[in-house]
Amino acid sequence: MTASADKFTAQTLLDVQPLTPNLFSLRVTRDPGFRFRAGQFARLGVTKADGSVVWRAYSMVSAPHDEFLDFFSIVVPDGEFTSELSRLKVGDSLLIERQAYGYLTLDRFVGGRDLWLLATGTGVAPFVSLLQDFEAWERFDSIKLVYSVREAKELAYVDLIGGLEQRDYLAEFAGKLQFIPVVTRQAHPGALNARITTLIETGELERAAGLAFSTEHSRIMLCGNPEMIDDTRKALKARDLQLSLSRRPGQVAVETYW
Repeated sequence: MTASADKFTAQTLLDVQPLTPNLFSLRVTRDPGFRFRAGQFARLGVTKADGSVVWRAYSMVSAPHDEFLDFFSIVVPDGEFTSELSRLKVGDSLLIERQAYGYLTLDRFVGGRDLWLLATGTGVAPFVSLLQDFEAWERFDSIKLVYSVREAKELAYVDLIGGLEQRDYLAEFAGKLQFIPVVTRQAHPGALNARITTLIETGELERAAGLAFSTEHSRIMLCGNPEMIDDTRKALKARDLQLSLSRRPGQVAVETYW
């Protein structure tokens, strides 16, 4: 995609943290005029050696109230964008469109008591943003974060997630969040060991959460690779949990910018 100069700002890379050989987080400055809702994404641009710009969509990991923007990325072998992105150093420039996008936000839902956040890989990013925002904690009685990776070393933001309820502005909601890690390719203490769809179909996920899915109480967000989203939507639909649309409120919201 292309973008005219009035649609983006140049921001400065503040920090890069490698998490595994193929995963890294980055923090950039935030234009004072950039606004977003927790769960949305931005379009980032990197300039190649030939002067052309490559654009990709990334969910914000940071909270809407933060003065910076955090993103979480995987290095795609020979990928045009991530190859350029992974070479950036602190102090380098990154382009960010002025407008935020996406509908993986809590206003997708009417009612609900229990919020389920189901993620694979870097799909955890918008949920980390949501969990750093006040709205989800105030609105729902319980929050279940289900985070699936192939190997335990790929579990990111675990310390941040574990410390959320110690933050001053969230302390009154202590006990609402349950973190359920899932590691599919190895046994790992405290983690479930099957694909999210299998865990739903067998009932193991609900048993681990101590909570059943229901059309009345459950509101479910999905973010991850397209296959995971398609398969999980089918598994939830079999339980009568439907995609939430503007013309027909339901129980499921997905992010599909892949």
